Amino acid sequence: MHSHYAFASDNTAGMCPEALEALCAANEGLVASYGDDPWTSAASDAFRDLFETHCDVYFVCTGTAANSLALASLCASYHSVIAHELAHIETDECGAPEFFSNGSKLLMGAGEQGKLHPESVKNLVTRRTDIHYPKPKALSISQSTEAGTVYRPDEIGALGEIARGHQLKIHMDGARFANAVASLGVSPAEVTWKAGVDVLCFSGTKNGLGMGEAVIFFDRALSEEFAYRCKQAGQLVSKMRYLSAPWLGLLSNDVWLKNARHANKMATQLRSSLAAIEGVRFAQPTEANGVFVCLPESVILGLRERGWKFYTFIGQGFARFMCSWKTREEDVERLVADVEALAGGSL
Repeated sequence: MHSHYAFASDNTAGMCPEALEALCAANEGLVASYGDDPWTSAASDAFRDLFETHCDVYFVCTGTAANSLALASLCASYHSVIAHELAHIETDECGAPEFFSNGSKLLMGAGEQGKLHPESVKNLVTRRTDIHYPKPKALSISQSTEAGTVYRPDEIGALGEIARGHQLKIHMDGARFANAVASLGVSPAEVTWKAGVDVLCFSGTKNGLGMGEAVIFFDRALSEEFAYRCKQAGQLVSKMRYLSAPWLGLLSNDVWLKNARHANKMATQLRSSLAAIEGVRFAQPTEANGVFVCLPESVILGLRERGWKFYTFIGQGFARFMCSWKTREEDVERLVADVEALAGGSL
């Protein structure tokens, strides 16, 4: 991996060895298609063991497909989904949640550090109850958030209480779910179904897979006919073993957790090293694998001229550096050295 891409996204890293080995192991013989194979069955059972409950598991190619199809299973076209104004389903999915639900409206809530505030949710739910307003039906939370922060179990529980009180189903966008669990040091069950989450989209792509997301229904009644949604959306992969088998590499021996812990550790190290530079300010806490740092435009341009790839569109006035399972300590050191050299006295 070219180190200049080390912080653009956790999508830039390739497959971790364990996932690649599991993929190669599945590349033998002639087996049944469309998920009727032993690898897909084993991966589904591995998720049930991980979450300590019987849940329905589906494998799709992308996070956009996972989130959009999951939300479509919760909402009719005249319903609405409450999400944070920074949520990925609002800012970065090209209207896919609305498209696959045939028009469910997204209602944007507020809250510091990318986390929905319970009062904001209450206000959106109770704002209107007449037939002219799209009826709130689902609550979507991102774990970890687009601001790199993490919902604690009690915070999810508080939102879950509101959701139950207003008959809302809870969807969790787990693009970086593994990083959140690693940060919190809790069991996956504690921050999902035990806290009131009905369906989780668990990302493998950002955690060491080449591609693939798992849509996990804890409320199994909600997954009725979900397979048809997957088929219609082009997400029923004929050679499903290539999508599901790599998960066995991640879920065995807690590789998914090891990968997430490493990414989080690199982010913590990056933040600590940047904080040692006089005048450096951070836009958000570093609770998972992302570092959001305020930098002068001259430093941002200088880093890009030196070949560093990173995003600034997440928010105004700061850069996002995202660490992955593949990020190395030397990558962190080189980036920090360049920031220090470019900053001089400008910070």
